[in-house]
Amino acid sequence: MRWYAQSMRYAQGGGLTAEQRTKREQVRLRAAELFARGDTDTQVAKAMRVSRMSVNRWRRAWARGGQAALASKGPASLPVLDEARFARLETALLRGPAAHGWDDQYWTLARIRKVIGRMFHLTYSLPGVWKLLRRHGWSCQVSARRAIERDEGAIVVWKTEVWPAVERPRRTWMPGSASKTSAAGR
Repeated sequence: MRWYAQSMRYAQGGGLTAEQRTKREQVRLRAAELFARGDTDTQVAKAMRVSRMSVNRWRRAWARGGQAALASKGPASLPVLDEARFARLETALLRGPAAHGWDDQYWTLARIRKVIGRMFHLTYSLPGVWKLLRRHGWSCQVSARRAIERDEGAIVVWKTEVWPAVERPRRTWMPGSASKTSAAGR
């Protein structure tokens, strides 16, 4: 994967906001009221407009621990780099890979992991780096540039003159078959 310093930003950056977690918690707590009333999983699923599998999972949790078992447990995982540290990392990434000793202008997950290690003395896995960047709105970008050595004229000549001479003409006079085991095309 290649990363560019001015990567695309997403509004939410991945994960659920506190407001979204609260909203989902309210749905589960309303389901608990319906469980206490004696509604079936199918009835609760229809009323809450969720899958029956989710309702079944909630019912099992509710049976074990009551409404407290359906309460939100907070964010899935707290990031190791807090917002202030990530802002410092982002500033370092915006300076580009050359500022950190790499000759080309590509950020890879391994390089970003190395920068995190140098700056904060923390070890991230490659998937961890990917999740960290995605959570903050960074995305994978692919270069649109072409090689400097690319000769568009030579490519056109090759496609129009060389390739037709090299390419074997199709045998249209024989009956064909899509089957690889058929003897018709041999």
